[in-house]
Amino acid sequence: MCDSSRFMLLSFNRSSLRCRHHRRPIRLYRLFRRMRFAKDRTGVKEEMEIKNLKLYMENQSIIEENERLRKKAFLLHKENQVLLSQLQILSKRKSQSNSDLSD
Repeated sequence: MCDSSRFMLLSFNRSSLRCRHHRRPIRLYRLFRRMRFAKDRTGVKEEMEIKNLKLYMENQSIIEENERLRKKAFLLHKENQVLLSQLQILSKRKSQSNSDLSD
C-alpha cells in the first residue's frame, strides 16, 4: 500500500510539474508577445502622433487660407454692391435724361 500511495503521489507531482512546465513557456511566450506588441504599439503610437501633427498643421493652413478667402470674398461682395448701386444711379440718370429729351 505504501508503494502504491507513493506512486500516486509521485505521479501526481510529476503531472503537476508537467503542467507547470507547459504553462511557464506559454506564459513567457505570452509575455514576450505582449512586450513585442507593446513595442510595436509604441512605434505605431509615435507614427500616429506624427501623422496627427502633420494633419493638424495642414488643417491649420487650410483654415487660414479659408479665412483669407472669406475676407477677400466679403470685400469683393462689397465692391460688387457699390458698383451695382452706381450702375443703378447711372441708369436712372440716363432714363431721366432720355425722358427729358423726349419732352
